[in-house]
Amino acid sequence: MILAAATLALAGCSGGQGDKGEAAGGASSGGGKVTVEWWNISTAEPLKSFWAKKVKEYQAAHPNVTIKNVPIENEAFKAKLTTVTQSGKTPDIFTTWGGGVLKQQVDAGLVKDLSSEAATWLADFTPAALSAYQFSGKTYGIPHDIGMVGFWYNKAHFAKAGITDTPKTWTEFLDAVKKLKAAGITPIALGGKEKWPGHYYWAYLAMRIAGLDALKQAAVDDDFTKPDFVTAGAKLKELVDLQPFQKGFLGAAYGTNNGQGAIMGNGKAAMELMGQWAPITQKDNGKGLGDDLGFFPFPSVEGGKGQPNDAFGGGGGYAVGANAPAEAVDFLRFISNKDSLSEAVKMGAVLPVLKGGESDVKDPNLSVVAQTLASASGFQLYLDQAYPPAVGQEVNDSVAALIAGSKTPEQVAQAITETAKSE
Repeated sequence: MILAAATLALAGCSGGQGDKGEAAGGASSGGGKVTVEWWNISTAEPLKSFWAKKVKEYQAAHPNVTIKNVPIENEAFKAKLTTVTQSGKTPDIFTTWGGGVLKQQVDAGLVKDLSSEAATWLADFTPAALSAYQFSGKTYGIPHDIGMVGFWYNKAHFAKAGITDTPKTWTEFLDAVKKLKAAGITPIALGGKEKWPGHYYWAYLAMRIAGLDALKQAAVDDDFTKPDFVTAGAKLKELVDLQPFQKGFLGAAYGTNNGQGAIMGNGKAAMELMGQWAPITQKDNGKGLGDDLGFFPFPSVEGGKGQPNDAFGGGGGYAVGANAPAEAVDFLRFISNKDSLSEAVKMGAVLPVLKGGESDVKDPNLSVVAQTLASASGFQLYLDQAYPPAVGQEVNDSVAALIAGSKTPEQVAQAITETAKSE
């Protein structure tokens, strides 16, 4: 998929202008032929086939419209989108996680304000699902998935190691890691090459130790050197010092046949800290664990200021390029209606973003995630999305360096602060 992505012509992302037959500024083609280019990260089943089916359905009803469906692997997508947005262009519809990255695109005038055009269907979404895409009372993205990061674990491995209950505190978690190692089981799968999976640990520890308000304040004063943030790094180093990850984890990707998801799905590790899409990736790249797969929230940290049931995560949504044709918004409305989203939830591809959609969750593990999220006392968007792109990248890079042993907790805090202050 990365190779396929690399062959895409950047010139094709014209932001709704050029040879598409419609006027700039989002006007309809008036019945002429229109091509809507849609970049998404749905490279795995079942969403890959699901969206392909929806494209066919839409095109059958709108013969003048061609939906150019372009699934791109997650990391390749981020790199390619950064390249085109830096040149002042976007695809007509593209995956977004909201937060600071989307805000920069909005400020650059690259993204359409959907508040009016989507007003009649925005009311169907939960406030939590919409929040990452809203700025100053306006909506710039349509959510399609929401969820949280937590630990996915292999019940059989836990039983073999004599772990009778899932860890509720950081101390219990470290004890579980020690028991798994003693039983000859790799405790944790990690795709260290891509860096973003590692940032989940530091982010959650910062949440549990410093609290959500401290993370929000850091976005204002650009100061990550406060003691609680350093302590988050120190706690992560406690884990790293136990050598809990699989051999070669620093060179491992996430969604490949030998990456983090596959290692977990093939039973070669006992746990992974990942979002709600983990079971699909485990099965798509490995065998999948079936009934042996379980889920538990990130443990609390003794003496921490954060609430133990605050959740960390986000979802996926779609933004529309500022100059995309009207047909782009219409197609987005089509794939965002209740029938389409309910079908996606029932097949276990996403978690509900529509009000009352919880009953559509059929998978037991995803139901646990949905219920845990529903009862969360607070919510923090992924740090590499919540903060401006350069800050988010520094979080990923510095935490990866800590995990690799080349940065101390203090150096991590200082590096993130320096990048934040330079923005």
